[in-house]
Amino acid sequence: MKTSQIRIIGGDWRGRKLEFPSTSQQLRPTPGNIRETLFNWLAYDIAGARCLDLYAGSGALGVEALSRGAAEVTFVESDRISAHLLQKNLTRLGSKAKVYTMDARRFVRQADGEWDIVFLDPPYRYGMLQQILRLLDEQACLARKALIYIEAERELGEVKLPPDWQYIKRKQASQIAYFLASNNLQDE
Repeated sequence: MKTSQIRIIGGDWRGRKLEFPSTSQQLRPTPGNIRETLFNWLAYDIAGARCLDLYAGSGALGVEALSRGAAEVTFVESDRISAHLLQKNLTRLGSKAKVYTMDARRFVRQADGEWDIVFLDPPYRYGMLQQILRLLDEQACLARKALIYIEAERELGEVKLPPDWQYIKRKQASQIAYFLASNNLQDE
């Protein structure tokens, strides 16, 4: 199996590399400049947070969160090869984080617990984003005022959020649009 690597850009594991399958068409790790912006946005929220990395792929977002002090990250990846390599990377780093090899929607439907931060970067052009946002809202698996990172293809435009959610940050880079949103902000 051919693999590629992506470098962790901050925290305790800064400079360490993650391997991921280079043969998967749908796997495109979040570029370093976007990860840097995202974790600047999350700088005051990441320490001690419970995170969920749905559509984990290489695991770059969740591993970056662990490296920067997240209490725990749950990884969900449907592709067996990607999930296996991600678990291998986590073991090599000394993390006990769990990787679930299953569909993200199925995971959310049966999720037990609440997450403070969720990373959403589903495969582009498959219409998965609206479904998973709706499920996250309906399944009560988000902490109050959870932060939800959304990455999507730029041509998709602004993603419609569930009721009572709001955008906090928005940015674009090349063909990628990325956002930080939160739930329950209307309660303030």
